[in-house]
Amino acid sequence: MPQIDEPKGTNEMCETSKRKAYPSDVTDAQWELIEPFIPKVSANATIPTIDRRELVNAILYVLRTGCSWRQMPHDLPHGKTAHHYFRMWSQQGVWEPIMTHLRKRSRAAMGRDPEPSAVIIDSQSIKTAPVRGPERGFDGGKKNYRP
Repeated sequence: MPQIDEPKGTNEMCETSKRKAYPSDVTDAQWELIEPFIPKVSANATIPTIDRRELVNAILYVLRTGCSWRQMPHDLPHGKTAHHYFRMWSQQGVWEPIMTHLRKRSRAAMGRDPEPSAVIIDSQSIKTAPVRGPERGFDGGKKNYRP
């Protein structure tokens, strides 16, 4: 998560949480920025739901530490639950507007235009041209007729 200018002393967890904060947890100031983009709990929900902020903290913990979903600490939401929401929100396109909002805010804070005017793509990221030459068969053009 990009560092956003925040006043000192805002790295504490919300008052309802009883666990010790991890370095990957969102601060109160960061949560205020991304909360409007996170889908709300359905009004038709019949089972108890997990706090959305804790789900985001669990997802960020895995992304920051690189651990598997199964190895998440016990004081965060269960790994399968966090993975389910991560995949569902990824498929719904929840993360893209968050990153766009944070990028625009970060660029504006640096005194730059919120929208970038150019993009750099290196040759390792994309293929530049199709393979040229005659079509190649199964043996790669070696004319190997042996079994």
